[in-house]
Amino acid sequence: MAERMVVIGGDAAGMSAAAQARRMRPEEDLEIVALERGRRTSYSACGIPYWIGGRVDGPARLVARSPEEHRRRGIDVRTGTEAVEIDLERQRVRTRDADDGTERWTGYDHLVVATGASPLRPDLPGMDAGGVHGVQTLEDGEAVVRDLESHPARRAVVVGAGYIGVEMAEALVGRGLQVTVLERAEQPMSTLDPDMGVLVRDAMKGMGIDVVTGAAAREVLVDGAGRARAVVTDDAEYPADVVVLGLGVRPNTGLAKAAGLPLGASGGLLTDLAQRVRGHGDVWAGGDCVEVLNLVSGSEQHVALGTHANKHGRVIGTNIGGGYATFPGVVGTAVSKVCDLEIARTGLTEAQARSAGLQFVTVVTESTSRAGYYPGAQPMTVKAIAERFTGRLLGLQIVGREGAGKRVDIAAVALTARMTVEQTTALDLGYAPPFSPVWDPVLVAARKAASAVAADVRATARA
Repeated sequence: MAERMVVIGGDAAGMSAAAQARRMRPEEDLEIVALERGRRTSYSACGIPYWIGGRVDGPARLVARSPEEHRRRGIDVRTGTEAVEIDLERQRVRTRDADDGTERWTGYDHLVVATGASPLRPDLPGMDAGGVHGVQTLEDGEAVVRDLESHPARRAVVVGAGYIGVEMAEALVGRGLQVTVLERAEQPMSTLDPDMGVLVRDAMKGMGIDVVTGAAAREVLVDGAGRARAVVTDDAEYPADVVVLGLGVRPNTGLAKAAGLPLGASGGLLTDLAQRVRGHGDVWAGGDCVEVLNLVSGSEQHVALGTHANKHGRVIGTNIGGGYATFPGVVGTAVSKVCDLEIARTGLTEAQARSAGLQFVTVVTESTSRAGYYPGAQPMTVKAIAERFTGRLLGLQIVGREGAGKRVDIAAVALTARMTVEQTTALDLGYAPPFSPVWDPVLVAARKAASAVAADVRATARA
Protein backbone atom coordinates (compact mmCIF):
# COMPACT_ATOMS: atom_id res chain seq x y z
CA MET A 1 0.00 0.00 0.00
CA ALA A 2 1.34 3.43 -0.94
CA GLU A 3 2.38 5.89 1.71
CA ARG A 4 0.83 9.36 1.69
CA MET A 5 2.71 12.65 1.88
CA VAL A 6 0.54 15.66 2.78
CA VAL A 7 1.93 19.15 2.14
CA ILE A 8 0.36 22.22 3.76
CA GLY A 9 1.22 25.20 1.57
CA GLY A 10 1.56 25.28 -2.20
CA ASP A 11 4.41 27.70 -2.74
CA ALA A 12 8.20 27.41 -2.77
CA ALA A 13 9.06 25.02 0.07
CA GLY A 14 5.93 22.89 -0.13
CA MET A 15 5.87 22.32 -3.86
CA SER A 16 9.65 21.91 -4.10
CA ALA A 17 9.32 19.14 -1.51
CA ALA A 18 6.44 17.55 -3.39
CA ALA A 19 8.19 17.74 -6.77
CA GLN A 20 11.45 16.31 -5.43
CA ALA A 21 9.71 13.44 -3.63
CA ARG A 22 7.77 12.64 -6.81
CA ARG A 23 11.00 12.47 -8.84
CA MET A 24 12.34 9.91 -6.41
CA ARG A 25 9.24 7.81 -5.74
CA PRO A 26 6.50 6.78 -8.20
CA GLU A 27 2.78 7.28 -7.57
CA GLU A 28 2.18 3.62 -6.73
CA ASP A 29 4.70 3.94 -3.90
CA LEU A 30 3.95 7.48 -2.64
CA GLU A 31 0.72 9.45 -2.92
CA ILE A 32 1.31 13.21 -2.66
CA VAL A 33 -1.46 15.61 -1.61
CA ALA A 34 -0.78 19.37 -1.55
CA LEU A 35 -3.20 21.67 0.29
CA GLU A 36 -3.23 25.32 -0.79
CA ARG A 37 -5.80 27.80 0.52
CA GLY A 38 -5.22 30.15 -2.43
CA ARG A 39 -5.71 29.46 -6.12
CA ARG A 40 -2.09 29.45 -7.29
CA THR A 41 1.04 27.44 -6.61
CA SER A 42 4.80 27.87 -7.02
CA TYR A 43 4.95 31.61 -7.56
CA SER A 44 7.57 34.29 -6.94
CA ALA A 45 6.39 36.58 -4.15
CA CYS A 46 9.71 38.45 -4.55
CA GLY A 47 8.51 39.67 -7.94
CA ILE A 48 5.32 41.32 -6.65
CA PRO A 49 6.81 44.84 -6.19
CA TYR A 50 8.15 44.74 -9.77
CA TRP A 51 4.75 43.69 -11.08
CA ILE A 52 3.03 46.48 -9.15
CA GLY A 53 5.64 48.94 -10.43
CA GLY A 54 5.00 47.91 -14.04
CA ARG A 55 8.40 46.32 -14.71
CA VAL A 56 7.03 42.78 -14.93
CA ASP A 57 3.75 41.57 -16.41
CA GLY A 58 1.77 39.62 -13.86
CA PRO A 59 0.57 37.70 -12.16
CA ALA A 60 0.94 34.86 -14.66
CA ARG A 61 4.59 35.73 -15.30
CA LEU A 62 5.34 35.18 -11.62
CA VAL A 63 3.98 31.62 -11.56
CA ALA A 64 6.72 29.04 -12.05
CA ARG A 65 4.38 26.02 -12.12
CA SER A 66 0.58 26.04 -12.06
CA PRO A 67 -1.62 23.60 -10.13
CA GLU A 68 -2.47 21.89 -13.42
CA GLU A 69 1.21 21.36 -14.22
CA HIS A 70 1.81 19.84 -10.79
CA ARG A 71 -1.20 17.56 -11.25
CA ARG A 72 0.14 16.33 -14.58
CA ARG A 73 3.28 15.32 -12.70
CA GLY A 74 1.37 13.16 -10.27
CA ILE A 75 0.76 15.58 -7.38
CA ASP A 76 -2.82 15.93 -6.09
CA VAL A 77 -2.95 19.71 -5.67
CA ARG A 78 -6.09 20.89 -3.88
CA THR A 79 -6.44 24.66 -4.23
CA GLY A 80 -9.00 26.64 -2.28
CA THR A 81 -8.42 24.17 0.54
CA GLU A 82 -7.28 25.49 3.90
CA ALA A 83 -5.71 23.30 6.56
CA VAL A 84 -7.37 24.24 9.85
CA GLU A 85 -6.14 21.54 12.26
CA ILE A 86 -3.29 19.07 12.59
CA ASP A 87 -3.97 15.93 14.62
CA LEU A 88 -0.51 14.59 15.40
CA GLU A 89 -1.74 11.60 17.38
CA ARG A 90 -3.93 10.25 14.58
CA GLN A 91 -1.66 11.56 11.80
CA ARG A 92 -4.30 13.53 9.94
CA VAL A 93 -5.12 17.08 8.80
CA ARG A 94 -8.54 18.72 8.88
CA THR A 95 -9.28 20.97 5.91
CA ARG A 96 -11.98 23.46 4.95
CA ASP A 97 -13.14 24.13 1.39
CA ALA A 98 -13.05 27.85 0.59
CA ASP A 99 -16.15 27.65 -1.64
CA ASP A 100 -18.68 25.74 0.43
CA GLY A 101 -17.06 25.40 3.85
CA THR A 102 -17.03 21.61 3.70
CA GLU A 103 -14.60 20.03 6.13
CA ARG A 104 -12.80 16.71 5.87
CA TRP A 105 -9.89 14.80 7.39
CA THR A 106 -6.92 13.59 5.34
CA GLY A 107 -4.50 11.09 6.84
CA TYR A 108 -0.74 11.17 6.28
CA ASP A 109 2.41 9.13 6.70
CA HIS A 110 4.60 12.18 6.08
CA LEU A 111 3.43 15.73 6.84
CA VAL A 112 5.18 18.79 5.39
CA VAL A 113 4.36 22.15 7.01
CA ALA A 114 5.16 24.94 4.55
CA THR A 115 2.72 27.63 5.64
CA GLY A 116 5.00 30.59 4.90
CA ALA A 117 4.85 33.96 6.62
CA SER A 118 2.30 36.75 7.06
CA PRO A 119 2.85 40.52 6.76
CA LEU A 120 3.01 42.33 10.10
CA ARG A 121 -0.16 44.37 10.52
CA PRO A 122 -0.06 46.38 13.76
CA ASP A 123 -3.16 46.55 15.92
CA LEU A 124 -3.78 50.24 15.34
CA PRO A 125 -6.94 52.21 14.49
CA GLY A 126 -7.71 52.22 10.77
CA MET A 127 -5.34 49.41 9.76
CA ASP A 128 -8.25 47.44 8.31
CA ALA A 129 -9.54 50.36 6.21
CA GLY A 130 -9.83 50.24 2.45
CA GLY A 131 -6.63 51.18 0.70
CA VAL A 132 -4.35 49.65 3.38
CA HIS A 133 -2.36 46.71 2.02
CA GLY A 134 0.13 44.12 3.17
CA VAL A 135 2.14 42.49 0.39
CA GLN A 136 3.02 38.80 0.68
CA THR A 137 0.96 36.71 -1.77
CA LEU A 138 -0.15 37.11 -5.38
CA GLU A 139 -3.63 37.81 -4.05
CA ASP A 140 -2.15 40.69 -2.04
CA GLY A 141 -0.49 42.01 -5.19
CA GLU A 142 -3.74 41.77 -7.12
CA ALA A 143 -5.51 43.71 -4.37
CA VAL A 144 -2.98 46.54 -4.64
CA VAL A 145 -3.20 46.69 -8.44
CA ARG A 146 -7.02 46.61 -8.39
CA ASP A 147 -7.09 49.34 -5.78
CA LEU A 148 -4.75 51.61 -7.72
CA GLU A 149 -6.75 51.09 -10.90
CA SER A 150 -10.18 51.61 -9.33
CA HIS A 151 -9.17 54.45 -6.99
CA PRO A 152 -6.69 56.69 -8.79
CA ALA A 153 -4.07 57.78 -6.28
CA ARG A 154 -1.60 60.65 -6.10
CA ARG A 155 -0.05 60.07 -2.68
CA ALA A 156 1.15 56.88 -1.03
CA VAL A 157 2.51 56.21 2.45
CA VAL A 158 4.70 53.18 3.04
CA VAL A 159 4.88 52.18 6.70
CA GLY A 160 8.25 50.56 7.35
CA ALA A 161 11.54 50.81 5.45
CA GLY A 162 12.76 47.23 5.34
CA TYR A 163 13.17 45.26 2.12
CA ILE A 164 9.48 45.19 1.24
CA GLY A 165 9.09 48.83 2.22
CA VAL A 166 11.86 50.18 -0.01
CA GLU A 167 10.89 47.90 -2.91
CA MET A 168 7.26 49.01 -2.68
CA ALA A 169 8.40 52.63 -2.50
CA GLU A 170 10.17 52.09 -5.81
CA ALA A 171 7.09 50.38 -7.27
CA LEU A 172 4.81 53.26 -6.31
CA VAL A 173 7.27 55.86 -7.60
CA GLY A 174 7.26 53.90 -10.85
CA ARG A 175 3.50 54.35 -11.03
CA GLY A 176 3.90 58.10 -10.68
CA LEU A 177 2.84 58.48 -7.06
CA GLN A 178 4.24 60.88 -4.51
CA VAL A 179 5.68 58.54 -1.87
CA THR A 180 6.37 59.02 1.84
CA VAL A 181 8.15 56.28 3.79
CA LEU A 182 7.71 56.20 7.57
CA GLU A 183 10.33 54.30 9.58
CA ARG A 184 10.38 54.11 13.38
CA ALA A 185 14.15 53.42 13.52
CA GLU A 186 16.79 56.11 13.13
CA GLN A 187 17.55 55.03 9.56
CA PRO A 188 15.88 52.88 6.88
CA MET A 189 16.96 49.29 6.31
CA SER A 190 17.51 48.17 9.89
CA THR A 191 19.25 45.08 8.51
CA LEU A 192 22.15 47.45 7.86
CA ASP A 193 24.16 49.38 10.41
CA PRO A 194 22.86 52.95 10.85
CA ASP A 195 25.92 54.50 9.16
CA MET A 196 25.06 52.51 6.02
CA GLY A 197 21.32 53.08 6.41
CA VAL A 198 21.86 56.82 6.22
CA LEU A 199 23.29 56.36 2.72
CA VAL A 200 20.06 54.64 1.72
CA ARG A 201 17.99 57.43 3.25
CA ASP A 202 19.93 60.17 1.48
CA ALA A 203 19.75 58.36 -1.87
CA MET A 204 15.98 57.78 -1.53
CA LYS A 205 15.46 61.45 -0.73
CA GLY A 206 17.50 62.31 -3.81
CA MET A 207 15.02 60.24 -5.85
CA GLY A 208 12.13 62.34 -4.57
CA ILE A 209 10.96 59.88 -1.89
CA ASP A 210 10.15 61.57 1.41
CA VAL A 211 11.84 59.38 4.06
CA VAL A 212 10.80 60.18 7.63
CA THR A 213 12.80 58.33 10.29
CA GLY A 214 12.05 58.09 14.00
CA ALA A 215 8.38 58.06 13.01
CA ALA A 216 6.11 55.25 14.21
CA ALA A 217 2.62 55.03 12.72
CA ARG A 218 -0.08 55.44 15.38
CA GLU A 219 -3.29 55.52 13.37
CA VAL A 220 -4.71 55.45 9.85
CA LEU A 221 -7.33 58.15 9.40
CA VAL A 222 -10.36 57.08 7.37
CA ASP A 223 -12.70 59.09 5.14
CA GLY A 224 -16.48 58.83 4.91
CA ALA A 225 -16.25 55.96 2.44
CA GLY A 226 -14.15 53.87 4.80
CA ARG A 227 -10.90 54.40 2.91
CA ALA A 228 -7.54 55.51 4.26
CA ARG A 229 -6.88 59.24 3.90
CA ALA A 230 -3.78 59.77 6.08
CA VAL A 231 -1.31 58.11 8.42
CA VAL A 232 -0.69 59.71 11.80
CA THR A 233 2.57 59.59 13.79
CA ASP A 234 3.35 61.21 17.13
CA ASP A 235 4.48 64.38 15.37
CA ALA A 236 2.60 64.74 12.09
CA GLU A 237 -0.14 63.62 9.72
CA TYR A 238 0.77 62.32 6.26
CA PRO A 239 -1.95 62.37 3.57
CA ALA A 240 -2.37 59.08 1.72
CA ASP A 241 -4.62 57.72 -1.01
CA VAL A 242 -3.05 54.29 -0.51
CA VAL A 243 -1.08 52.80 2.40
CA VAL A 244 1.36 49.90 2.07
CA LEU A 245 2.70 48.01 5.08
CA GLY A 246 6.40 47.26 4.84
CA LEU A 247 6.96 46.23 8.45
CA GLY A 248 8.26 42.78 7.64
CA VAL A 249 6.68 39.38 8.17
CA ARG A 250 6.29 36.79 10.90
CA PRO A 251 6.18 33.00 10.58
CA ASN A 252 2.67 31.75 9.86
CA THR A 253 2.74 29.05 12.52
CA GLY A 254 -0.61 29.36 14.28
CA LEU A 255 -1.66 25.94 12.97
CA ALA A 256 1.61 24.35 14.06
CA LYS A 257 1.48 25.99 17.49
CA ALA A 258 -2.07 24.75 18.09
CA ALA A 259 -0.88 21.23 17.28
CA GLY A 260 1.91 21.48 19.83
CA LEU A 261 4.85 21.58 17.43
CA PRO A 262 8.00 23.29 18.81
CA LEU A 263 8.60 26.96 18.00
CA GLY A 264 11.66 29.16 18.45
CA ALA A 265 12.11 32.65 19.86
CA SER A 266 10.83 34.35 16.69
CA GLY A 267 7.84 32.03 16.38
CA GLY A 268 9.26 29.83 13.62
CA LEU A 269 9.19 26.04 13.67
CA LEU A 270 12.32 24.32 14.94
CA THR A 271 13.79 21.61 12.73
CA ASP A 272 16.89 19.44 12.56
CA LEU A 273 19.40 19.57 9.71
CA ALA A 274 17.19 17.27 7.62
CA GLN A 275 14.27 19.74 8.03
CA ARG A 276 12.41 17.29 10.26
CA VAL A 277 10.47 19.05 13.04
CA ARG A 278 12.29 18.35 16.28
CA GLY A 279 10.80 15.47 18.22
CA HIS A 280 8.42 14.47 15.40
CA GLY A 281 9.77 11.84 13.03
CA ASP A 282 6.93 12.08 10.52
CA VAL A 283 6.59 15.88 10.38
CA TRP A 284 8.81 18.12 8.25
CA ALA A 285 8.87 21.89 7.78
CA GLY A 286 10.55 24.44 5.54
CA GLY A 287 10.38 27.92 4.08
CA ASP A 288 9.26 31.12 5.77
CA CYS A 289 7.58 29.30 8.67
CA VAL A 290 10.83 27.88 10.13
CA GLU A 291 13.87 29.21 11.95
CA VAL A 292 17.33 28.59 10.52
CA LEU A 293 20.81 28.41 11.97
CA ASN A 294 23.01 31.44 11.38
CA LEU A 295 26.44 30.00 10.64
CA VAL A 296 28.24 33.15 11.75
CA SER A 297 26.55 33.84 15.11
CA GLY A 298 25.56 30.26 15.91
CA SER A 299 22.01 31.35 16.82
CA GLU A 300 18.69 30.51 15.22
CA GLN A 301 16.73 33.20 13.43
CA HIS A 302 13.80 33.74 11.10
CA VAL A 303 14.85 34.53 7.52
CA ALA A 304 12.02 34.78 4.98
CA LEU A 305 13.62 34.24 1.56
CA GLY A 306 12.56 32.15 -1.42
CA THR A 307 16.12 30.93 -1.92
CA HIS A 308 16.11 29.13 1.42
CA ALA A 309 12.53 27.92 0.97
CA ASN A 310 13.36 26.14 -2.28
CA LYS A 311 16.43 24.54 -0.71
CA HIS A 312 14.40 23.41 2.30
CA GLY A 313 11.84 21.84 0.00
CA ARG A 314 14.45 19.97 -1.96
CA VAL A 315 16.00 18.64 1.27
CA ILE A 316 12.60 17.49 2.57
CA GLY A 317 11.62 15.87 -0.72
CA THR A 318 14.94 14.06 -0.96
CA ASN A 319 14.60 12.64 2.55
CA ILE A 320 10.98 11.56 2.12
CA GLY A 321 11.96 10.16 -1.26
CA GLY A 322 14.43 7.79 0.36
CA GLY A 323 17.62 9.77 -0.13
CA TYR A 324 19.65 11.88 2.26
CA ALA A 325 20.07 15.65 2.36
CA THR A 326 20.60 18.39 4.94
CA PHE A 327 20.34 22.16 5.15
CA PRO A 328 23.32 23.41 7.17
CA GLY A 329 22.22 27.01 7.72
CA VAL A 330 22.64 30.53 6.36
CA VAL A 331 25.02 33.46 6.64
CA GLY A 332 22.29 36.09 6.27
CA THR A 333 22.74 37.27 2.69
CA ALA A 334 20.18 39.64 1.19
CA VAL A 335 20.13 42.13 -1.66
CA SER A 336 17.59 44.73 -2.73
CA LYS A 337 17.22 47.91 -4.74
CA VAL A 338 15.24 51.11 -4.77
CA CYS A 339 15.27 52.79 -8.16
CA ASP A 340 18.96 52.69 -9.20
CA LEU A 341 20.34 52.21 -5.68
CA GLU A 342 21.54 48.70 -4.80
CA ILE A 343 21.62 47.56 -1.17
CA ALA A 344 23.27 44.35 0.05
CA ARG A 345 24.38 42.71 3.26
CA THR A 346 25.67 39.36 4.50
CA GLY A 347 26.81 38.06 7.86
CA LEU A 348 26.34 40.12 11.01
CA THR A 349 25.75 43.80 11.64
CA GLU A 350 27.51 45.48 14.54
CA ALA A 351 24.44 45.03 16.76
CA GLN A 352 24.14 41.34 15.86
CA ALA A 353 27.83 40.76 16.52
CA ARG A 354 27.54 42.38 19.96
CA SER A 355 24.45 40.30 20.72
CA ALA A 356 26.41 37.17 19.83
CA GLY A 357 29.14 38.16 22.31
CA LEU A 358 31.73 38.87 19.64
CA GLN A 359 34.37 41.60 19.68
CA PHE A 360 35.18 43.16 16.35
CA VAL A 361 36.68 45.93 14.27
CA THR A 362 34.92 47.73 11.44
CA VAL A 363 36.07 49.60 8.36
CA VAL A 364 34.26 51.58 5.66
CA THR A 365 35.72 52.07 2.18
CA GLU A 366 34.73 53.98 -0.94
CA SER A 367 35.32 52.44 -4.36
CA THR A 368 33.85 52.14 -7.85
CA SER A 369 32.10 49.39 -9.76
CA ARG A 370 34.56 49.53 -12.69
CA ALA A 371 38.01 50.90 -13.34
CA GLY A 372 37.78 54.61 -12.60
CA TYR A 373 38.71 55.55 -16.15
CA TYR A 374 36.14 53.22 -17.76
CA PRO A 375 32.81 54.83 -18.79
CA GLY A 376 29.92 54.16 -16.45
CA ALA A 377 31.95 53.54 -13.29
CA GLN A 378 29.63 53.98 -10.30
CA PRO A 379 30.56 54.74 -6.67
CA MET A 380 29.88 52.29 -3.87
CA THR A 381 30.42 52.17 -0.13
CA VAL A 382 31.53 48.91 1.47
CA LYS A 383 31.60 48.18 5.20
CA ALA A 384 33.41 45.14 6.59
CA ILE A 385 33.23 43.70 10.10
CA ALA A 386 35.99 41.37 11.33
CA GLU A 387 36.55 39.56 14.61
CA ARG A 388 39.24 40.98 16.89
CA PHE A 389 42.53 39.08 16.98
CA THR A 390 41.41 36.20 14.71
CA GLY A 391 40.48 38.43 11.77
CA ARG A 392 37.56 36.17 10.83
CA LEU A 393 35.16 37.97 8.52
CA LEU A 394 31.88 38.54 10.36
CA GLY A 395 29.88 40.66 7.96
CA LEU A 396 29.84 42.93 4.94
CA GLN A 397 27.43 45.62 3.73
CA ILE A 398 27.31 47.42 0.39
CA VAL A 399 25.39 50.47 -0.79
CA GLY A 400 25.96 51.68 -4.34
CA ARG A 401 24.73 51.95 -7.88
CA GLU A 402 24.83 49.48 -10.77
CA GLY A 403 27.22 46.61 -10.14
CA ALA A 404 27.25 46.95 -6.35
CA GLY A 405 24.65 44.55 -5.00
CA LYS A 406 25.73 41.14 -6.25
CA ARG A 407 29.29 41.70 -5.09
CA VAL A 408 28.02 40.69 -1.66
CA ASP A 409 28.14 37.08 -2.87
CA ILE A 410 31.95 37.18 -2.62
CA ALA A 411 31.65 37.83 1.10
CA ALA A 412 28.86 35.26 1.47
CA VAL A 413 31.19 32.54 0.21
CA ALA A 414 34.01 33.79 2.45
CA LEU A 415 31.70 33.73 5.47
CA THR A 416 30.51 30.21 4.70
CA ALA A 417 34.14 29.07 4.49
CA ARG A 418 34.95 30.92 7.75
CA MET A 419 37.72 32.83 6.01
CA THR A 420 39.67 35.65 7.60
CA VAL A 421 39.75 39.07 6.00
CA GLU A 422 43.43 38.46 5.21
CA GLN A 423 42.53 35.27 3.33
CA THR A 424 39.73 37.11 1.56
CA THR A 425 42.17 39.65 0.13
CA ALA A 426 43.86 36.83 -1.81
CA LEU A 427 40.71 35.60 -3.59
CA ASP A 428 41.31 35.17 -7.33
CA LEU A 429 38.42 37.24 -8.66
CA GLY A 430 37.77 38.06 -12.28
CA TYR A 431 39.12 41.40 -13.47
CA ALA A 432 38.73 43.58 -16.52
CA PRO A 433 38.16 47.36 -16.56
CA PRO A 434 34.46 47.06 -17.62
CA PHE A 435 33.74 44.91 -14.56
CA SER A 436 35.87 46.13 -11.66
CA PRO A 437 38.94 48.06 -10.59
CA VAL A 438 42.17 46.09 -10.25
CA TRP A 439 41.28 45.70 -6.58
CA ASP A 440 37.62 44.72 -6.35
CA PRO A 441 35.70 46.86 -3.82
CA VAL A 442 35.11 43.84 -1.57
CA LEU A 443 38.83 43.08 -1.54
CA VAL A 444 39.64 46.71 -0.78
CA ALA A 445 37.38 46.49 2.28
CA ALA A 446 38.92 43.16 3.30
CA ARG A 447 42.43 44.59 2.96
CA LYS A 448 41.56 47.59 5.11
CA ALA A 449 39.90 45.31 7.67
CA ALA A 450 43.00 43.09 7.78
CA SER A 451 45.11 46.17 8.52
CA ALA A 452 42.70 47.22 11.26
CA VAL A 453 42.88 43.77 12.87
CA ALA A 454 46.69 43.81 12.76
CA ALA A 455 46.80 47.31 14.26
CA ASP A 456 44.42 46.21 17.03
CA VAL A 457 46.66 43.23 17.82
CA ARG A 458 49.74 45.46 18.00
CA ALA A 459 47.96 47.99 20.23
CA THR A 460 46.81 45.26 22.58
CA ALA A 461 50.33 43.79 22.77
CA ARG A 462 51.78 47.20 23.67
CA ALA A 463 49.15 47.66 26.35
